[in-house]
Amino acid sequence: MSESTSPPRTPERRQRVQSAEMGMGILKALARLGGTASLTAVATAVDESTAKVHRYLASLIQEDLVVQDSSSQHYRLGPEAIQIGLAAMRQNDPVRRSEPALIRLRDELGVTCFLAIMGNLGPTIMRFEEPLLPVTINVRAGSVLPALWSATGQVFLSTLDDAAQWRRLQDELTQASQAQRARLGVQTLEQLRDQVRAQGCAIARDSLLPGISAVAAPITDYSGRVVAVLTALGATGGFDPGLSGPIAPLVLREAAAISLSLGAAVAG
Repeated sequence: MSESTSPPRTPERRQRVQSAEMGMGILKALARLGGTASLTAVATAVDESTAKVHRYLASLIQEDLVVQDSSSQHYRLGPEAIQIGLAAMRQNDPVRRSEPALIRLRDELGVTCFLAIMGNLGPTIMRFEEPLLPVTINVRAGSVLPALWSATGQVFLSTLDDAAQWRRLQDELTQASQAQRARLGVQTLEQLRDQVRAQGCAIARDSLLPGISAVAAPITDYSGRVVAVLTALGATGGFDPGLSGPIAPLVLREAAAISLSLGAAVAG
């Protein structure tokens, strides 16, 4: 019985593959350089000679993947490249992108996980996954969470730029009891915002529901905007939400991977 094998690569076929790789490398370099760059900058980015890169750019211009500015002579991504990018962006639904991550977190950590987006009424749960032994909580898909007292809401709060909403939340914090503020762990909204930004996630211990702790991490898109929040929660006694615990690093990792799939820039 004969085994099926791929046809051997001829020199011509290898050259075509290498040419395609080079062309894609130039396009990716232009994207990393902000979408527009000089010939020298592109050549440096792909570690090739300017003469070679110039030839490839000429071919990409013919396909409308690149255009050259007549005044600066710089190259930039062309209309066909933009159409490809727009098509990819239309597929970037954070809810759909998060589904595998929610299942991995649920199975690996044995905790309740969900994804929320900012809706008209506030942070709204869109997908919800529970382990075999779920924690009894009164939230489900469609539930709206408070911006101040939930870890999920605190992530959205950390990027809030609406002055009226900020004042409303300040009033809510001012009117809260000392015990509530103690569970929150901070005394001002500015402290809470700075804490979430410094940690890269929000950590809530009993602030929303007594006996429930949570870790929530932001999911960002290509523009750096927080488009969703990934949250894991569990009973406080058996749930370690600390940054050095077993849960927060995994939530942060999965949120970063989803962000990357949505076009977010790689950190560092």
